[in-house]
Amino acid sequence: MGRCSLAVILPVLSVMGIQPVALPTVVLSTHTGGFGTPARMDGGAYGASALEHYHALGLEFECIYTGYLGGEEQVALAEKAFALWPNARKVVDPVMGDNGKAYSTVTPAFIDRMRKLTAQADLILPNATEAALLLQKDPAPAELDEAAAQALADALVTLAPSAVVTGLPMGKYIGCAGSGKDRFVIKKLHIDRSFPGTGDLYGAVLLGSLIQGNALSAAADNAAEFVSLAIQKTPAGQDTRFGVWFEPLLPRLCPQREF
Repeated sequence: MGRCSLAVILPVLSVMGIQPVALPTVVLSTHTGGFGTPARMDGGAYGASALEHYHALGLEFECIYTGYLGGEEQVALAEKAFALWPNARKVVDPVMGDNGKAYSTVTPAFIDRMRKLTAQADLILPNATEAALLLQKDPAPAELDEAAAQALADALVTLAPSAVVTGLPMGKYIGCAGSGKDRFVIKKLHIDRSFPGTGDLYGAVLLGSLIQGNALSAAADNAAEFVSLAIQKTPAGQDTRFGVWFEPLLPRLCPQREF
Protein backbone atom coordinates (compact mmCIF):
# COMPACT_ATOMS: atom_id res chain seq x y z
CA MET A 1 0.00 0.00 0.00
CA GLY A 2 1.37 3.39 -0.95
CA ARG A 3 2.80 3.23 -4.49
CA CYS A 4 6.44 2.51 -3.77
CA SER A 5 9.09 -0.16 -4.23
CA LEU A 6 7.98 -3.14 -6.36
CA ALA A 7 4.43 -1.75 -6.69
CA VAL A 8 5.96 1.06 -8.77
CA ILE A 9 8.99 -0.61 -10.31
CA LEU A 10 7.26 -3.65 -11.85
CA PRO A 11 4.60 -1.84 -13.92
CA VAL A 12 7.10 0.76 -15.15
CA LEU A 13 9.65 -1.79 -16.36
CA SER A 14 6.93 -3.98 -17.87
CA VAL A 15 5.38 -1.17 -19.89
CA MET A 16 8.86 -0.17 -21.12
CA GLY A 17 9.15 -3.56 -22.80
CA ILE A 18 11.29 -5.27 -20.15
CA GLN A 19 10.45 -8.51 -18.33
CA PRO A 20 11.13 -7.89 -14.63
CA VAL A 21 11.60 -10.80 -12.25
CA ALA A 22 10.70 -9.71 -8.73
CA LEU A 23 12.64 -10.97 -5.73
CA PRO A 24 10.99 -9.49 -2.61
CA THR A 25 13.60 -9.10 0.14
CA VAL A 26 11.01 -8.07 2.71
CA VAL A 27 7.23 -7.78 2.29
CA LEU A 28 5.52 -4.89 4.09
CA SER A 29 1.78 -4.23 4.34
CA THR A 30 2.44 -0.51 3.70
CA HIS A 31 5.45 1.70 3.27
CA THR A 32 6.95 3.08 6.48
CA GLY A 33 5.98 6.73 6.03
CA GLY A 34 2.80 7.54 7.89
CA PHE A 35 0.77 4.32 8.15
CA GLY A 36 2.03 3.26 11.56
CA THR A 37 4.01 0.04 12.02
CA PRO A 38 3.50 -2.20 8.98
CA ALA A 39 3.08 -5.96 9.05
CA ARG A 40 6.35 -7.50 7.91
CA MET A 41 7.39 -10.80 6.35
CA ASP A 42 11.08 -11.43 5.79
CA GLY A 43 11.94 -12.83 2.36
CA GLY A 44 15.57 -13.76 2.93
CA ALA A 45 15.18 -17.55 2.95
CA TYR A 46 12.82 -17.48 -0.02
CA GLY A 47 15.14 -15.14 -1.91
CA ALA A 48 18.18 -17.37 -1.49
CA SER A 49 16.22 -20.41 -2.70
CA ALA A 50 14.78 -18.48 -5.64
CA LEU A 51 18.24 -17.35 -6.77
CA GLU A 52 19.52 -20.92 -6.62
CA HIS A 53 16.52 -22.06 -8.68
CA TYR A 54 17.06 -19.41 -11.36
CA HIS A 55 20.75 -20.28 -11.50
CA ALA A 56 20.03 -24.02 -11.79
CA LEU A 57 17.71 -23.25 -14.72
CA GLY A 58 20.59 -21.53 -16.50
CA LEU A 59 18.75 -18.22 -16.71
CA GLU A 60 20.68 -15.09 -17.61
CA PHE A 61 19.73 -11.61 -16.45
CA GLU A 62 20.68 -8.43 -18.25
CA CYS A 63 20.50 -6.37 -15.08
CA ILE A 64 20.20 -6.78 -11.31
CA TYR A 65 18.57 -3.79 -9.64
CA THR A 66 18.31 -3.42 -5.87
CA GLY A 67 16.03 -1.04 -4.01
CA TYR A 68 14.86 -1.06 -0.39
CA LEU A 69 16.75 -3.65 1.66
CA GLY A 70 15.37 -4.31 5.12
CA GLY A 71 18.63 -5.25 6.83
CA GLU A 72 22.06 -6.80 6.44
CA GLU A 73 20.59 -10.21 5.56
CA GLN A 74 18.87 -8.62 2.57
CA VAL A 75 22.13 -6.96 1.52
CA ALA A 76 23.70 -10.43 1.57
CA LEU A 77 20.95 -11.57 -0.79
CA ALA A 78 21.87 -8.83 -3.26
CA GLU A 79 25.53 -9.82 -2.96
CA LYS A 80 24.60 -13.42 -3.74
CA ALA A 81 22.73 -12.32 -6.88
CA PHE A 82 25.73 -10.27 -8.00
CA ALA A 83 28.01 -13.28 -7.51
CA LEU A 84 25.75 -15.69 -9.41
CA TRP A 85 25.40 -13.35 -12.42
CA PRO A 86 28.74 -11.51 -12.66
CA ASN A 87 28.08 -10.30 -16.22
CA ALA A 88 24.78 -8.59 -15.42
CA ARG A 89 24.63 -4.81 -15.11
CA LYS A 90 24.43 -4.07 -11.39
CA VAL A 91 22.37 -1.06 -10.28
CA VAL A 92 22.00 -0.18 -6.59
CA ASP A 93 19.58 2.33 -5.12
CA PRO A 94 21.02 2.60 -1.58
CA VAL A 95 17.75 3.37 0.21
CA MET A 96 18.80 4.67 3.65
CA GLY A 97 17.31 8.09 4.30
CA ASP A 98 15.97 11.41 3.02
CA ASN A 99 15.66 15.07 3.97
CA GLY A 100 19.05 15.08 5.68
CA LYS A 101 18.39 12.14 8.01
CA ALA A 102 18.88 8.38 7.96
CA TYR A 103 15.75 6.28 8.44
CA SER A 104 15.22 5.11 12.03
CA THR A 105 16.04 1.49 11.16
CA VAL A 106 19.36 2.36 9.46
CA THR A 107 22.35 1.62 11.69
CA PRO A 108 26.04 2.48 11.18
CA ALA A 109 26.67 -1.21 10.49
CA PHE A 110 24.01 -1.21 7.78
CA ILE A 111 25.51 1.90 6.17
CA ASP A 112 28.91 0.19 6.09
CA ARG A 113 27.37 -2.90 4.51
CA MET A 114 25.57 -0.77 1.93
CA ARG A 115 28.82 1.03 1.14
CA LYS A 116 30.41 -2.35 0.36
CA LEU A 117 27.45 -3.28 -1.86
CA THR A 118 27.75 -0.05 -3.85
CA ALA A 119 31.41 -0.90 -4.47
CA GLN A 120 30.21 -3.93 -6.45
CA ALA A 121 27.75 -1.90 -8.54
CA ASP A 122 28.12 -0.42 -12.01
CA LEU A 123 25.70 2.39 -11.20
CA ILE A 124 24.31 3.74 -7.93
CA LEU A 125 21.28 6.00 -7.47
CA PRO A 126 21.44 7.70 -4.07
CA ASN A 127 19.48 10.77 -3.14
CA ALA A 128 21.39 13.69 -1.61
CA THR A 129 21.05 12.32 1.94
CA GLU A 130 22.18 8.83 0.96
CA ALA A 131 25.14 10.22 -0.96
CA ALA A 132 26.25 12.02 2.20
CA LEU A 133 25.83 8.86 4.29
CA LEU A 134 27.88 6.82 1.82
CA LEU A 135 30.62 9.46 1.73
CA GLN A 136 30.57 9.97 5.51
CA LYS A 137 29.84 13.66 4.99
CA ASP A 138 27.32 16.07 6.45
CA PRO A 139 23.99 16.29 4.57
CA ALA A 140 23.84 18.59 1.56
CA PRO A 141 23.27 22.27 2.38
CA ALA A 142 19.91 23.94 1.95
CA GLU A 143 20.86 24.97 -1.58
CA LEU A 144 23.49 23.88 -4.12
CA ASP A 145 24.73 25.44 -7.32
CA GLU A 146 25.55 23.32 -10.38
CA ALA A 147 29.25 23.08 -9.55
CA ALA A 148 28.53 21.83 -6.02
CA ALA A 149 25.95 19.36 -7.31
CA GLN A 150 28.44 18.00 -9.84
CA ALA A 151 31.16 17.79 -7.17
CA LEU A 152 28.89 15.72 -4.92
CA ALA A 153 28.19 13.27 -7.73
CA ASP A 154 31.86 13.12 -8.73
CA ALA A 155 32.88 12.25 -5.17
CA LEU A 156 30.99 8.98 -5.47
CA VAL A 157 33.39 7.61 -8.09
CA THR A 158 35.43 6.37 -5.12
CA LEU A 159 32.56 3.94 -4.48
CA ALA A 160 31.14 3.07 -7.89
CA PRO A 161 32.09 3.67 -11.54
CA SER A 162 28.96 5.75 -12.15
CA ALA A 163 26.38 7.52 -10.01
CA VAL A 164 23.29 9.68 -10.30
CA VAL A 165 22.45 11.75 -7.22
CA THR A 166 18.80 12.80 -7.00
CA GLY A 167 16.85 15.31 -4.93
CA LEU A 168 19.49 18.05 -5.05
CA PRO A 169 18.15 21.41 -3.76
CA MET A 170 18.98 24.10 -6.32
CA GLY A 171 16.98 27.18 -5.44
CA LYS A 172 13.66 27.13 -7.26
CA TYR A 173 14.78 23.92 -8.97
CA ILE A 174 15.29 20.34 -7.88
CA GLY A 175 18.22 18.65 -9.57
CA CYS A 176 20.05 15.44 -10.27
CA ALA A 177 23.73 15.07 -11.12
CA GLY A 178 25.63 12.26 -12.80
CA SER A 179 29.23 11.19 -12.53
CA GLY A 180 31.49 8.87 -14.48
CA LYS A 181 31.97 9.10 -18.24
CA ASP A 182 28.68 10.95 -18.72
CA ARG A 183 28.82 13.90 -16.28
CA PHE A 184 25.74 16.13 -16.16
CA VAL A 185 23.41 18.23 -14.04
CA ILE A 186 19.68 18.26 -14.80
CA LYS A 187 17.29 20.78 -13.22
CA LYS A 188 13.50 20.67 -13.02
CA LEU A 189 11.22 23.28 -11.49
CA HIS A 190 10.73 22.44 -7.81
CA ILE A 191 7.17 21.39 -6.97
CA ASP A 192 6.48 21.92 -3.28
CA ARG A 193 4.83 18.54 -2.68
CA SER A 194 6.47 15.45 -1.21
CA PHE A 195 5.42 11.85 -1.91
CA PRO A 196 6.81 8.45 -1.00
CA GLY A 197 7.91 6.23 -3.86
CA THR A 198 9.09 8.94 -6.25
CA GLY A 199 12.66 7.71 -5.89
CA ASP A 200 11.56 4.21 -6.92
CA LEU A 201 9.64 5.68 -9.83
CA TYR A 202 12.69 7.70 -10.89
CA GLY A 203 15.00 4.69 -10.66
CA ALA A 204 12.69 2.44 -12.65
CA VAL A 205 12.27 4.90 -15.52
CA LEU A 206 16.00 5.60 -15.58
CA LEU A 207 16.87 1.90 -15.63
CA GLY A 208 14.28 1.15 -18.30
CA SER A 209 15.65 3.96 -20.45
CA LEU A 210 19.20 2.62 -20.06
CA ILE A 211 18.13 -0.88 -21.10
CA GLN A 212 16.39 0.64 -24.11
CA GLY A 213 19.80 2.00 -25.16
CA ASN A 214 19.74 5.62 -23.95
CA ALA A 215 22.81 7.37 -22.56
CA LEU A 216 22.81 7.89 -18.80
CA SER A 217 22.16 11.64 -19.10
CA ALA A 218 19.16 11.04 -21.37
CA ALA A 219 17.85 8.29 -19.09
CA ALA A 220 18.16 10.59 -16.07
CA ASP A 221 16.32 13.36 -17.91
CA ASN A 222 13.54 10.96 -18.96
CA ALA A 223 13.13 9.84 -15.36
CA ALA A 224 13.11 13.37 -13.94
CA GLU A 225 10.53 14.50 -16.51
CA PHE A 226 8.25 11.52 -15.80
CA VAL A 227 8.37 11.97 -12.03
CA SER A 228 7.77 15.71 -12.34
CA LEU A 229 4.74 15.12 -14.55
CA ALA A 230 3.38 12.43 -12.22
CA ILE A 231 3.55 14.84 -9.28
CA GLN A 232 1.83 17.56 -11.29
CA LYS A 233 -0.96 15.21 -12.39
CA THR A 234 -1.70 13.98 -8.86
CA PRO A 235 -4.77 15.86 -7.54
CA ALA A 236 -4.01 18.56 -4.98
CA GLY A 237 -6.32 16.97 -2.41
CA GLN A 238 -4.76 13.53 -2.65
CA ASP A 239 -3.42 12.07 0.60
CA THR A 240 0.32 12.13 -0.10
CA ARG A 241 0.86 8.87 1.78
CA PHE A 242 -0.67 7.04 -1.19
CA GLY A 243 1.97 8.27 -3.62
CA VAL A 244 1.72 9.85 -7.05
CA TRP A 245 -0.87 8.89 -9.64
CA PHE A 246 1.61 7.58 -12.19
CA GLU A 247 -0.61 4.87 -13.70
CA PRO A 248 -2.42 7.06 -16.29
CA LEU A 249 0.98 8.21 -17.57
CA LEU A 250 2.38 4.74 -18.24
CA PRO A 251 1.50 4.82 -21.98
CA ARG A 252 4.11 7.59 -22.36
CA LEU A 253 6.78 5.01 -21.54
CA CYS A 254 5.72 2.40 -24.10
CA PRO A 255 8.30 1.82 -26.84
CA GLN A 256 7.01 2.39 -30.35
CA ARG A 257 6.74 -1.11 -31.76
CA GLU A 258 4.66 -2.81 -34.39
CA PHE A 259 2.96 -6.09 -33.49
